[in-house]
Amino acid sequence: MSVLDNWEQWKDFLGNRLNQAQTEGMSQNVVSDVAYQVGEYLAQQVEPKNEQERVLAELWKVADEQEQHAIANMMVKLVQNEG
Repeated sequence: MSVLDNWEQWKDFLGNRLNQAQTEGMSQNVVSDVAYQVGEYLAQQVEPKNEQERVLAELWKVADEQEQHAIANMMVKLVQNEG
């Protein structure tokens, strides 16, 4: 089972990676850039596995680059707030 199959597992996975990055001293700007790159990769290479991912994929497709950065930053905030 992939972490992408379940929304809660996906958020937990992202939260753990975020905590690891921050522990290793990654700046917020770098975290933001990596989140954008992950979002771009997922949008282009990975089929959504659940309803939440489908919504994010659809939003990503219609967003311009600035809006995509905002979506990525909101995902970072989401997993930070739940951690």
